[in-house]
Amino acid sequence: MRSVGIPLPGVIPLFFLNESSGHAVMHEMSIALSIVEAVEAKARDEGAGRISEIELQIGKLAGIVPESLRFCFSAAAKGTLAESASLLIEEPEGVGECGECGRKFPVSFYYAECPDCRSLRIVIVSGEEFRIQTITIEEEGE
Repeated sequence: MRSVGIPLPGVIPLFFLNESSGHAVMHEMSIALSIVEAVEAKARDEGAGRISEIELQIGKLAGIVPESLRFCFSAAAKGTLAESASLLIEEPEGVGECGECGRKFPVSFYYAECPDCRSLRIVIVSGEEFRIQTITIEEEGE
């Protein structure tokens, strides 16, 4: 068994309109399908027989609901090398940095006010992450 770190190129969250509520909703199924496609391609390149673990980093400001992604992943992975893989999700907190005074502070939304100088010139420096950190594979015959 070994861990292989891979990038996640081209995974773009898709939105759709929930007709019953009228709200825009993140479409985690398309994200789950993209994750399965990326990790399966890398695992096959490495000669894997199966993927046993996938470690993701999904920031709290990324707009992805981890529990919804887990549910969708289990369906998306059926019949693939990732079917029995466990999904580990690290969720970095949101951090903003003030463009006026330079203070870094926790944020839970994209629009925030600096707690020191009250400036609204805030840049998000953490919490938007969305990447595959590592996959753990088992080679054919293991």
